[in-house]
Amino acid sequence: MPDGREAISIRVVDGLAGVPAGAWDACAGTANPFVSHAFLATLEASGTVTPKTGWMPQHLLIEDTAGALRACAPLYLKNHSYGEYVFDWAWADASERAGIPYYPKLQAAVPFTPVTGPRLMVRPGEPGDLGDALIAGMLQLAERHGASSLHVTFPTEAEWQRLAAAGLLTRIGHQFHWTNEGYGDFDDFLNALASRKRKAIRKERQAVADSGVVLRTLTGDAITERHWDVFYRFYRDTIDRKWGPAYLNRAFFSLLHRNLGERIVLMWAEHGGRAVGGALNLIGGDTLYGRYWGCLEPYRFLHFEACYYQAIAFAIERGLKRVEAGAQGPHKVQRGYLPVVTYSAHWIADPALRRAVAQFIEQERQMVEMEGEALAEASPFRKNGGD
Repeated sequence: MPDGREAISIRVVDGLAGVPAGAWDACAGTANPFVSHAFLATLEASGTVTPKTGWMPQHLLIEDTAGALRACAPLYLKNHSYGEYVFDWAWADASERAGIPYYPKLQAAVPFTPVTGPRLMVRPGEPGDLGDALIAGMLQLAERHGASSLHVTFPTEAEWQRLAAAGLLTRIGHQFHWTNEGYGDFDDFLNALASRKRKAIRKERQAVADSGVVLRTLTGDAITERHWDVFYRFYRDTIDRKWGPAYLNRAFFSLLHRNLGERIVLMWAEHGGRAVGGALNLIGGDTLYGRYWGCLEPYRFLHFEACYYQAIAFAIERGLKRVEAGAQGPHKVQRGYLPVVTYSAHWIADPALRRAVAQFIEQERQMVEMEGEALAEASPFRKNGGD
């Protein structure tokens, strides 16, 4: 290279089976389980992420002359917009009506996973401009495929700023996260809330207890194939009631347990010894990530107990800093989950479509910021020491 640094090369692989897990994870880090080789490879090996399902892996690898992996990015060529949680359906519709094919498009993301985490994954100690090299590689690949666009969803804020500097359009959204302020137990957390909110949560929890539902927390080897058989029924019931596509198959859960079993936490609900509901979580470096939930019978408030309150209790017990309970849901605010900003960045090939999308994003940003301010004002926590 002209500046005297070691030469590097960039290549594209159509799956992670041939990429050494240790090399990938050295770039991805250990804090976020969803960008790990194990999780992404599980999606591929289970058949949930394949060209047939509209997710063609096109992962970028930056290597040195010895073939050592220096940086990487999870990347997919897509022919639809399902499973992304940053919605561009209106953009696709406008594009098609203007006679501009919107698909295929390129997506830097973790499929079906609205969790913020690294997308420009550079091995520690490597020069930061390898992140810029990954962005350049994504744009070149988009052009090579004739893609209408590139979308980087749920990157970190620092990556979002780097993508903006590279000329991508930047977009924001909201999720709702709970933060551990050093609470000793669940009651300690409740005591930080305004009296009315505290009483409401206690009533919801008591209603679950009065219904006869008992919740257990299962981790690691305590989870068996029998649990996964039942949990898959929970998952499918939730999907069927929401009239959405079932992104995951039964094989995914067995492979996830095999590959990331020590990070799995199941909140398991039983009534009379019979499983009636459950919530699947993954443990990160300092965060509990809630992902999937289902219940076969309509027990009042069980969703809040299994997905939100049990997660808070577990995080306090384990000394975790945060609980991220998935996408959307302003109702989470009253249960201690406050709004945080999420990020995405977008490159649009067609100049006219790019201008239209840029205008939309600017108008949307103002609404998102106003909504965030209003949601923050609705915080259930005591203000100025009051009750």
